[in-house]
Amino acid sequence: MPTIFFIMQKLGVIRLPRLFRIGQYVIFFWSNENNEPIHVHISVSNPTPNATKVWLTKNSGCIVANNQNKIPQKDLTNLLRIIQAEFVFICNEWKVFFDTDTIKFYC
Repeated sequence: MPTIFFIMQKLGVIRLPRLFRIGQYVIFFWSNENNEPIHVHISVSNPTPNATKVWLTKNSGCIVANNQNKIPQKDLTNLLRIIQAEFVFICNEWKVFFDTDTIKFYC
């Protein structure tokens, strides 16, 4: 983990609320997303700055924005299925964490 990221996380500048764990993968939000549409990040073991990013869509789907973590396609396909299955849970957690009643979707 880069030093500056570690320091910012320790100082509370970056909060990385974990939603759930699937095997070795952790699914989480970043706290400083600058009003981006709803999405999650996926990393191996612990949240990292180079996490894979997945947008949620208004029809309960999801789209891979990037796979910076280089998650193998088979694993990524399974993770996307689980993220879709947990769509309502993720949306509710987004509303609570970002203190909002509305959600902006990527598409």
